[in-house]
Amino acid sequence: MDSLVKRSGLGPVANTIFDDLVSRDLFDWSDKNFSSLGSSLPSVNLKETDKKIEVELAAPGLRKEDFKVEINNNMLFISSEKEEEKEEKRKKDNYYRKEFNYQSFCRSFSLPDYVDENKINANYKDGILHIEIAKKEGSPKPVSKTIPIK
Repeated sequence: MDSLVKRSGLGPVANTIFDDLVSRDLFDWSDKNFSSLGSSLPSVNLKETDKKIEVELAAPGLRKEDFKVEINNNMLFISSEKEEEKEEKRKKDNYYRKEFNYQSFCRSFSLPDYVDENKINANYKDGILHIEIAKKEGSPKPVSKTIPIK
């Protein structure tokens, strides 16, 4: 029985690589294509309680010195730049290897008017950056409403 799909003699691996290359939109910088290029934005959990807003950013392999956390005009900015360079030499074997790696990201979040920009705590533990932003005392509770989908 003949197959409905004609295949080249290069085999399924070459077909898969070619299909992946042709189907990828190089100008789409959304998270899915950004991740497929070998890099990704760190995942973030946001939680709001009566007294504070909590942000957890997953960034294993970094140090607390690698982060920059800023607030400007009710915007929270979390960024990081890390550059690594490794060099290995062995004169005896005439061996030399030099590798470098650079990674960076920036995440930004709009904050509500009722946060207290003077009461912010941040710490980095076990690969997670924790940020707590206190709410102003006496601030109104945000209104929560469920919107029906038609």
